[in-house]
This record gives sequence, C-alpha cells and structure tokens, in this order.
Amino acid sequence: MCDTCGCQDENNKYGIKFPGDKTHNEANIHDHYHEHEHDDEHHHHAKKIRLEKDILSSNNLLAERVRGYFESRKIFAINMVSSPGSGKTSVIKATIDELKSKLKIYVIEGDQQGTLDADIIKQAGAEVIQINTGDGCHLSAEMVYDALKKIDPQSGSLVIIENVGNLVCPAMFDLGESKRVVVSSVSEGDNKPLKYPNMFLSSDLCILNKMDLLNYCDFDLSLFKDNIRRVNHHLEVIELSVRGKSNLKAWFDWLLKNVNP
Repeated sequence: MCDTCGCQDENNKYGIKFPGDKTHNEANIHDHYHEHEHDDEHHHHAKKIRLEKDILSSNNLLAERVRGYFESRKIFAINMVSSPGSGKTSVIKATIDELKSKLKIYVIEGDQQGTLDADIIKQAGAEVIQINTGDGCHLSAEMVYDALKKIDPQSGSLVIIENVGNLVCPAMFDLGESKRVVVSSVSEGDNKPLKYPNMFLSSDLCILNKMDLLNYCDFDLSLFKDNIRRVNHHLEVIELSVRGKSNLKAWFDWLLKNVNP
C-alpha cells in the first residue's frame, strides 16, 4: 500500500468498510483523563475525538474541471483499469484497429516505467501520450489534466485513459472520465469482485476478457457474475476474447453508442 494516495484509509468516497478496519482519520484521545468524585468513587473518562479530512479533495476538484472540459467538447473519455495481465492494452489496440476510421482516438498511457504499451498504441494508429508514474501506483487528475493540454483532443473524439495496472489505488482517484471500465480475465479467477470491491463498485462496465481460455481455467462464469452483483448490481458485463476475436462487436457498439449518444 502506498502512503501518498491514501489507500490505507478505508474512508474513501465509496464507503466500503470491513470488520476490524481502522482509519488514520480517527484519533482516540486517552490522555484527557480527569478525576472527580461521584458517590465517593474515583473513575476516569476517555474522550473520543473524530478528526476528518478529505485527502482527495484537491484531486476531485481538478477532476471536475477535467470532466467539464470533456463535456464542453463532447468528448467521451473512459478510464480503463485492471490488474496487470488482463489484456487491457490488447483491448485498446483492437478498439483502435476497428474504430480509427470512424472517429478520432487519443490514448493517455499510464505505466510506472517505459513506453512499451505506448509504442503498441502508436503503431496501431492512435495519438498517444505516455505518463510514467515512477513509484506511483495510479494516475491522478493532475496528470490527466497536464496530458490533455499537450494532446488537445478534438471535439467529438474518444479519449482512452489506460491506468496503471492496479485494482486498489486507481479505484479511489476520479480522473474526470465519462465512464470507468474495469477489465478482468478468466485467467485471473472468479473472485476478483469480492477481493477488490471498490474497483468493481466504482466502474460502469466490466469487460471479461480471454473467454477463449474459459475451458482451460478454473473459472466459474456464473459465480463471477454473482460476485459482481453482490458488489454492484448495476455493473454491465461484456464477455469477449481479443485473441479469439469473439464478441468484440458488443464492446465496439457500447463505445459508439456513448461517443455518439
């Protein structure tokens, strides 16, 4: 867990709290003891003081500014999140291959180091800007804001933000996106929604990738969907396979419907 993004604090904007969790926003002050007499008995009182501060307030304010920018230009922006190895970059590349003749696509690529994914995106034919976060485990609204000033996406375009591979911290950070899309895969297991509920709760769409491996993995599709409903019963699921080229049209149709509502 990182100390800079506040991921250790369960008091995030989605409010998920598990038994036994503690927060650094709550201070139990026990040194305010005093003695006084009640029926000739001495006893102590402990005063509990709750201190609250929205550690994400500056990020959220800037995210609203970014969202206003997108809305004013009628840009559809998606924040694509996943754990490493889900096939997120492959989904983006397939999207560019299919839709680059229909609309202008820009990609903001987030990785800790290197330009490997950005190079793939550039070769696919989309304008891309790389953000390296170094020790950081997520993109922030400030990073996206700075990237937008450099790429200056045109009105009516699609902006894809590929976040750092991480199902924890990116869930807490609003980037000003229009929709959040979480990419999972059958090779990761069917319990991801329960292990990382914040991410699935905060997402608008779930892409279940690598369906061509379903018969080779210990993955229960019905259980996966049940687990999603336990966390977020509004979350839509699109099952597809980039390598197998199956059901990609459902994903493309979802994008086009939102880009051109």
